[in-house]
Amino acid sequence: MNKNLKLLALFSLALSLTYCSSNDDDSSSTTNLDLNISGLEKLGTDYVYEGWIMVDGSPLTTGRFTVNDSGELSQSSFPMMSEDLSTATAFILTIEPAVGDDPAPSKTKLLAGDFSGDTGALSISHAAAFGNNFDTASGDYILATPTNGSNNDENSGIWFLNLSSGSPSVGLNLPTLPEGWKYEGWGVQGQPLTTGAFTMVDEADDFDGFSGTMSGPPFPGEDFLMNAPTGVSFPLDLAGGVAVISIEPYPDNSPAPFLLKPLVGNIPSDAMDHVTYSMSQNLNFPTGTASR
Repeated sequence: MNKNLKLLALFSLALSLTYCSSNDDDSSSTTNLDLNISGLEKLGTDYVYEGWIMVDGSPLTTGRFTVNDSGELSQSSFPMMSEDLSTATAFILTIEPAVGDDPAPSKTKLLAGDFSGDTGALSISHAAAFGNNFDTASGDYILATPTNGSNNDENSGIWFLNLSSGSPSVGLNLPTLPEGWKYEGWGVQGQPLTTGAFTMVDEADDFDGFSGTMSGPPFPGEDFLMNAPTGVSFPLDLAGGVAVISIEPYPDNSPAPFLLKPLVGNIPSDAMDHVTYSMSQNLNFPTGTASR
């Protein structure tokens, strides 16, 4: 082989190696996924938030983060493989156990959004989250204590039912929740007190630990008569307090109400028992964007 042919061969080899190296660099390059989310709250020590992108129909984690008391994310920028991020169709935010977590997403999906260009608008109403914005939610309640008989501390119980017809009927109009979530009722007088978690508005909820010994009606609600927690005295007069319906992660991350509270009602200071009162919508849900 003459000198010119040798030089040409060496040049071709160098060009080939450079091309391969360039391709390897491109395939392993990273791009940041940036999150700008407001309205989240601290989950405590047992749970964290985790982001996911949908790539070819499968979820790929973008990383975990926590939120402080001010709602600030512990991390808002996450390096991802450029190829994965560029082909992602959607972003989903879940709540996950801090320890012993399954590598797949939990069923507790809080926010989601489809990418349009380089940005996805995140909301609870996306089909991958709740699939509903709760704009048709409504609720009624009465004060009464059926579990200790009639005419006894009647303002010390709250039941989410409607009594305007003279007979108890369903008081809550709420959409069916996806798996991973439950509704929970609350009576707030100084501090929030659970009335129990539920998924059906025409059945009793899962808690009666504060009630008396008699049966309550087949609707969500509770009497605050027995086994008062620390800092509270029972029987508890709820007049002037607040009635709340929250949406809780399941498993629940905290004994306090979660940040999603679609229905809230100020209980009149002169509230009378067995009178139907209405709640108002409180649709202040977290929102944000995922950008690539």
